[in-house]
Amino acid sequence: MNKKAFFVIVSTMFVSMLGMGIVTPFLPIYADQLGASTLEIGVVQASFSISGLTTLLFVGRMSDRFGRKKFLLAGLTVMTLASVAFIWAQNPLHLIIIRLFQGLGASAHLPIAQAYLGDITPEGDEGKWMGYFNAVLFGGIGMGPLVGGVLADVFSITTTFLVMAIANFIGLVATLIFLPEVSRKAAPQEHSSPLSPLKSQIMRGVVAYRITAGFGTSSLMAFLPLFADIKLGLSTSLIGILLATRTPVSLVQSFTGRLADRHSRRIMVVIGAGITMIAMALLPSVGHFWPLLFTYMFIALGQAVSMPASNAYVVEVGRTYGMGASMTMFMMAMQIGNGVGPIALGGLANVLGLASTFYSASVLTLLGLLVFLWFIRKP
Repeated sequence: MNKKAFFVIVSTMFVSMLGMGIVTPFLPIYADQLGASTLEIGVVQASFSISGLTTLLFVGRMSDRFGRKKFLLAGLTVMTLASVAFIWAQNPLHLIIIRLFQGLGASAHLPIAQAYLGDITPEGDEGKWMGYFNAVLFGGIGMGPLVGGVLADVFSITTTFLVMAIANFIGLVATLIFLPEVSRKAAPQEHSSPLSPLKSQIMRGVVAYRITAGFGTSSLMAFLPLFADIKLGLSTSLIGILLATRTPVSLVQSFTGRLADRHSRRIMVVIGAGITMIAMALLPSVGHFWPLLFTYMFIALGQAVSMPASNAYVVEVGRTYGMGASMTMFMMAMQIGNGVGPIALGGLANVLGLASTFYSASVLTLLGLLVFLWFIRKP
């Protein structure tokens, strides 16, 4: 393992994800202030993922061919510009357009960073290093809401956009100066198609699970802040504290990642999905801050158990079918869930209420788990 490269890639990811976490959870509240309906709020959240789908199939394979660093720099540049653009948004349509632009940058950043890590990960240690990476990644996303909530209470929500822009710019400069280019795990000619990773039964199962898990993630990011604001009357600071509890829980991935190298990854995905499903189904029934906080912590715990095992599967597939193509396929699965989820669940919320989004996400996670087990049924 090139520890210097690892330190640089996770440090820049932490900074950029901190910026993302500062503002993303409060976009539903900001959109609500601009007069958006719950369906429009879902579209605001979904547009980020939908635009990424247009580039993910190609950016991974292109990074296998031309190098990772160029795409990391391009992604961070777009994300910095999008962060500044949020300040001038005047209506929900502006937010949708900016999120579309921001999603293009994210699609060239997060999956390529994971592909870069896959390139330098020693065989047999996939879970360990992906666990470390995910702990830092979700730590940044988790700390962001706390910082963003305080900034929004003391100053305004628009201040959080400026801080997000600064964080992304810091990540851009650090990547440009300190991150070296490394040799890449590219696919042989017979696996040169962007869809080649789906030849693997393992990849099919992981993709199916990540799509439905994306529904759960999107329902939390789009509607949990709204649920806490409207149903429980929590301040933005308390909502930030609630969402920031993901940080200490996410650090568990430095341990669960090592478990994924020593024990059954399939069982870890089942356990993690089970915890997530149960906690998600219980979430609408809580009526106070502390029960809501502990329920959300269990959702984060379930993800911390299943995520390193899923990532480790993808690294193994990437050694055969191309690391960039495999990681972007994994990211694309999550983006499909994140893109379709807020729109579908937002429309459902218009008819059945906010609680229906969390129940539906729980059921969809179960369906995804069953499909995963079907594809991974052979040892």
